[in-house]
Amino acid sequence: MNQTAAATPALMKLHWSPKSPYVRKVMICAHELQLLDRLELVRTVAAMLQPNDVLMQDNPLSKIPTLVLADGTVLFDSIVICEYLNELAGGPLFPSQGLAKWRALRWHALGDGALDALILWRNEREREQPLPALLKAFEKKTRASLDLLDTEAQALGEAEFSIGHLTIACTLGYLDYRFDAFGWRLLAPRLASWFETLSQRPSFAATAPVDG
Repeated sequence: MNQTAAATPALMKLHWSPKSPYVRKVMICAHELQLLDRLELVRTVAAMLQPNDVLMQDNPLSKIPTLVLADGTVLFDSIVICEYLNELAGGPLFPSQGLAKWRALRWHALGDGALDALILWRNEREREQPLPALLKAFEKKTRASLDLLDTEAQALGEAEFSIGHLTIACTLGYLDYRFDAFGWRLLAPRLASWFETLSQRPSFAATAPVDG
């Protein structure tokens, strides 16, 4: 038996898109945890109005990211996959106890919730006849989230890098990608400064959303 081949870990299949902010969370984790070479990236389209039959063989919700392990076990959604990768690598992205744990999870929840609102906001504004009340509600939630995060920018900068940091950063990256005219940096200048620094990490530069 070829011992080198036997020692090579089996690849995991990741249903992936270069534009999804939820996929970006997983990819940043993979970069940070040195697990990128363990992933087979499968370009997958997951449109809300067009369920992907191939993807649904792995995930009945037809959503990405979806991770298929070597033994056929399927994991979703992004937070589950991120935590699995962190455990697999023995990484530091999910603090195990104390204030660090709850702060990281809270920041994750805030970033992910704000991202959910942005996705819905974009879907609504793309409709032929968007509802003004919904657009206003999504904008109000986004502004409130930015206001809170701006007050916590110093705490973000002082805390150890975690799932909370990368999720908030993915949300801000999505604002840049899909809501460039919104000008969020003017609303949250301290947060913008923190984001500028964090964006210099190789994992963020390598996973910037792109069309195509």
